[in-house]
Amino acid sequence: MKMATATLQSREIPPERPVFETGCGSRNAEMEITYTGNTGNDMGISTMGFRASKYNPQEWAESNYAKYYTSFVDRDNAERIRHESKRCVNETETTTNKTQAEVTKKLGERIQDINFWKFELEREIGDVISETDLLLAQKKRLENALRATEIPLHISTDNLNCRQRRQGVDLVQDDVELGLLKEVEIINNCQDLLKKTIDQADKQIKLNREAKQNLEMDWSDKKEALEIDTASGALKNEHTNKQFYSGAAKFEEIQSTPESWAQFTHDNIVRAEHERMASIQLRQLIDNILEDTSRDMREQCDTVDVNFTKRIEEMEDAKTKMEENLQKICDEITQMEKNIDVLRKAIRDKENPMKVSQTRLENRTYRPNVELCRDPVQYKLVGEVNEICQSIDALTEKLNHAENSRKSLQDNRMALEKEISCKKNSLFIDRDKCVSVRTRYPTTMKLQGYQ
Repeated sequence: MKMATATLQSREIPPERPVFETGCGSRNAEMEITYTGNTGNDMGISTMGFRASKYNPQEWAESNYAKYYTSFVDRDNAERIRHESKRCVNETETTTNKTQAEVTKKLGERIQDINFWKFELEREIGDVISETDLLLAQKKRLENALRATEIPLHISTDNLNCRQRRQGVDLVQDDVELGLLKEVEIINNCQDLLKKTIDQADKQIKLNREAKQNLEMDWSDKKEALEIDTASGALKNEHTNKQFYSGAAKFEEIQSTPESWAQFTHDNIVRAEHERMASIQLRQLIDNILEDTSRDMREQCDTVDVNFTKRIEEMEDAKTKMEENLQKICDEITQMEKNIDVLRKAIRDKENPMKVSQTRLENRTYRPNVELCRDPVQYKLVGEVNEICQSIDALTEKLNHAENSRKSLQDNRMALEKEISCKKNSLFIDRDKCVSVRTRYPTTMKLQGYQ
């Protein structure tokens, strides 16, 4: 063909005959259009025709042979391609089915792994939730116990304030007051300890919930991955819910490895177990704290109650003895008043003898001349007057002593009455106010946070 084409193209066209190609030629021949210009008497006449030269037989035979050979080569190549295509189809189908089966098997194994860790996460989530609920119950006990301490603190403070209203010598810092001060201190310490423990419980509950949240997020991711892998494993070639996704067959920039994937979940579970164990230890600590605080407060309460009982007995005994002394003092005052009356009467009784003696002496001063004699009568009358004066002085002294004694007795009576009033006031405060209020002291169970 190339030789024939070259032969045709080598043919020369006379220069006076332009060639116009129509663009519709073939490999074997070319159409030429020739025309003759206007010359002399031939104006208006044109000539059109084909190329004069033709192929020779050899070229024709070579052209046919070339087509035979080309046909043979193309058929042979097509047959080879058909056999290779059939073999490739079978091989690729086998490989694809085998690979798909292996991928399905791997998906099944992956699903088992996900199910295993999902079950472990579910178990740990349940344990953390249960532990958090128990810790919340313990925190509720702490809050109840803290509220319960307000009553003992109010009772102790009220007792101290009431006992400040004691009077006189009864305003003493006795064992009861020392016990009440110690009780207030113990209650304040218990409240501080309970508040700190509540804060610690809040922090632990927050840590438990954070651990549970991490586990739940991991579980949610695994649930979603399980659904995806389950759907992927169940996907078949004949299903309609499949399509092409360009760029799907590539590795993401950030992907975990099976080891890091398992380690991530393992670390989450370990952290959750750590927080759960810390929560269990905190619950045990809360039990011990509630037991210790309730025991300390109740023991101090019992001690203060014993001190109150002892103090009340002492004040009742002192009050009884003072009342007895008061009765004796009152009796003695009565006797002393009678004695004072007797002394005053005795002094008054000396007035007439004194008047008689002094009148006698006065009358005897009127004796005339030598009769005004310092005779024995005169001496006796003077001695009588002096004797009566001495008696009156002695009686007056005794009267003064008696009156001073009566005043002292009356002062003592007033002091005793005042002291008895103080004792009654102290007894009213301790017995009727303080002890009666202390009967409302919370029980041990309430102090331990139980309703």
